[in-house]
Order: sequence, then C-alpha cells, then structure tokens
Amino acid sequence: MPKLIRLYITQVIAGFGLSAIFVGLLLYFNVGNLWHLVTSTSGGAIAVVMLFMFNGIVFAGVQFSITIMRLAKDDTPGGGKRDDLPIMPRQMIPVKVEATKRR
Repeated sequence: MPKLIRLYITQVIAGFGLSAIFVGLLLYFNVGNLWHLVTSTSGGAIAVVMLFMFNGIVFAGVQFSITIMRLAKDDTPGGGKRDDLPIMPRQMIPVKVEATKRR
C-alpha cells in the first residue's frame, strides 16, 4: 500500500476516534441538555450517529491536512522583524486621477 494512502487511513481513524471522544464528552457533560434530548426523542440515536459522522469527517480532514502541511520541508530562513520591508510608505503622496464620464 502506498505511504500516502496508509497515512490517509491512519488520519481518518484518528479523526473518527477524536469524534467519538468529542460526542461522548458532549453527551456525558450534557451540553445544552443534549443527553435528555437524545434519550427522550424517537430520532435521538440517528442524531447521535449523524453528530458522530459529521464531526468525524471534519476532524479527519483537519488531522490529514495538518499532517500533510507538517511534511513540507521549508529551508528558507524565517523570523525577524522584517524592518526592511515597509508595509506602507512613510509619507503619503497625492496622485491626480482624471475622472471620465460614464457612457
């Protein structure tokens, strides 16, 4: 199996694991009275499954993107105050612009 596919699968598993922990903590701490809402309605189990799946998709994508970004080798020097690159000129210079008539 290629390394990138193996990396993707492991990050998806990690993302869905984080989703399970997140949803479990949401239900355990009863955030927004979610536990009561889930247990007292007929579609509560479907809501928990959807919450798990959608959070799993988001967490897996974030896990994979962070891992991919960390793979890049950046050899350029970084840091410093960048005093030599002014963002704005120190003095404003007026510029004349000729107005044209709209057709």
